[in-house]
Amino acid sequence: MEALVCRKLGDPTTSVPSDDNSPVVLSKNHPIPTLDSPTSVRVQITATSLNYANYLQILGKYQEKPPLPFIPGSDYSGIVVAVGSKVSKFRVGDRVCSFVGVGSFAQFVVDDESRLFRVPDGCDLVAASALPVVFGTSHVALVHRAKLAPGQVLLVLGAAGGVGLAAVQIGKVCGAVVIAVARGAKKVEYLRSLGVDHVVDLNHQNVIENVKAFLKERKLKGVDVLYDPVGGKLTKDSMKLLNWSASILVIGFASGEVPVIPANIALVKNWTVHGLYWGSYSIHRPQVLEESMNELLSWLSSGLIRVHISHIYSPLEANLAFYAIKNREAVGKVVLVFEDKTMKSKL
Repeated sequence: MEALVCRKLGDPTTSVPSDDNSPVVLSKNHPIPTLDSPTSVRVQITATSLNYANYLQILGKYQEKPPLPFIPGSDYSGIVVAVGSKVSKFRVGDRVCSFVGVGSFAQFVVDDESRLFRVPDGCDLVAASALPVVFGTSHVALVHRAKLAPGQVLLVLGAAGGVGLAAVQIGKVCGAVVIAVARGAKKVEYLRSLGVDHVVDLNHQNVIENVKAFLKERKLKGVDVLYDPVGGKLTKDSMKLLNWSASILVIGFASGEVPVIPANIALVKNWTVHGLYWGSYSIHRPQVLEESMNELLSWLSSGLIRVHISHIYSPLEANLAFYAIKNREAVGKVVLVFEDKTMKSKL
């Protein structure tokens, strides 16, 4: 099978996968993974999404460091092509999506049936490939951790990225007043098309002054939930907008700077700080993940949420895909398509 194999750590944007000196090389004859248990399922991958964590992992800067060589990749969608002797939930031909620690940047992946989710009829498989990690992260964070309620004010940083777009949509489904922070006219325009209540363009607007003016206009006291995949100075500024008893969701540090949340202010204002490493839920709270994914797939099927894919690449163009991730060019998601290089998303 074809597979993108990380043979050494480095920047995958600097050379094409056909170059033997590239950190990530396209192998044409990689072994097809075998069914390793009676409940395992082999999936032929239709599409697999790129996440910033995948890029960090290849650089060697992610918290989980698999031994070399490894196939990167996390969330994916595809068609079941083989099942173990005790598989009861799926059969050959079923449309599924899921996520793995590593291994989805390939034509085939093997996973246990307990980790697979059936993609409803009518859902685009390319869109489903980009659902688990970003929408799963945002759903668990907002619904299960912060318990976002109708009428609360949600402030989303990095709102035009994968998790950000997921967060603003989930916020609207939950009935929140959603404020989105992004950079650039194209991203602002798309966020407005999603029905976001207010958008701050960091290219020419100050987040503190702009949000305070909006809150005053709406007669709102402050932000109840801060969704933060960015970190750095933007986190520090956003904390000046938080209500008493607000929740801070620490999702990531796309700015490259880990913010400091003053414990004395958290005490006085009764803030709750939630660290969220979504992948660990598969170990510690698998039932939460299952409930979350099933609800998200239901929302996707009914049109309550949509997965915006701005870039689709073939495996030979993986360097371009990572470049779009590295340079924040994507509005939403970037995906690789393995099964059929001519395939076009319904989106």
